[in-house]
Amino acid sequence: MAKLGFLGLGLMGYPMARNLLRAGHEVALWSHTEAKARKLAQEEKGTFCAKPRDVGAAADYIFACVGDSAMSENVMVGPDGVIQGAKPGTVVADCSTISPTASRRIGQTFAAKGIHFLDAPCTGSTSGAQGGTLTFMIGGSKEVFERARQYFLIMGKNLFYCGGAGMGLHAKLSQNLVLSNVMQGFIEGMVLATKAGVDPELMFQILDNSAAKAGLISAKAPFIFRRDFTTNFSLRWMHKDIGLMLETGRELNVPLPSTALVHELFGASIARGHADEDFCSAVTLLEDWAGVQVKAKKNT
Repeated sequence: MAKLGFLGLGLMGYPMARNLLRAGHEVALWSHTEAKARKLAQEEKGTFCAKPRDVGAAADYIFACVGDSAMSENVMVGPDGVIQGAKPGTVVADCSTISPTASRRIGQTFAAKGIHFLDAPCTGSTSGAQGGTLTFMIGGSKEVFERARQYFLIMGKNLFYCGGAGMGLHAKLSQNLVLSNVMQGFIEGMVLATKAGVDPELMFQILDNSAAKAGLISAKAPFIFRRDFTTNFSLRWMHKDIGLMLETGRELNVPLPSTALVHELFGASIARGHADEDFCSAVTLLEDWAGVQVKAKKNT
């Protein structure tokens, strides 16, 4: 039984932490929403922590899944952060999708105290977090990653070591860049076909049996057809991730023109009130502009 810690109990973090608990480990829990940490601690015999520093003091391996770079820096190395309680030799893995530059800065701060740090963003949405089938992209010391591997495997089935500090995040942002652009292409193609009079479900079958077949399309099309925008990965967080892609592109002198346009379009959908819906809800912006809805006939 290992002494683990988990910080951030949102749509992804809650089931990730629960899987660690159900595997029989001691898990110290913290969440910005205190009630979530108390609830999980009570239901799964975890340890509630009032501050991130308390998780640092209680655990040898610590995982986090929070919203953005500022949150991560505060939780990790802020005045009440993990660093204030963790002992030298502790392994901290940040599963959040944040700026690679900010992540490296966090890692350097930990290193000065003898604490090991991995950037370990994940993908697989809420269903993957619940089922323990997430994919992790890891940056940092390979030796440290190997020490923590057994705990990652409780939460995910695909582990990709990407290289030194920040490289897991570079891989994750590149993956989400493709996802966001594929989603926008799917939205435009489906709205165009629907406006022309092609049945949306027929159009999907054509796509699914052609070179345009994509896992994202197969996963999201049924939700769009039945107008179900229940959040698996929110538009708010995808928009944030696209902003990180653009920031990284500027740092590396890589122009990302299509991605910049998708950022603006997703931002427009957020302004219309869709921030906390699944990011496939971005379809509604173009639908309204075109005067059609991409939906199954039974919903007509």
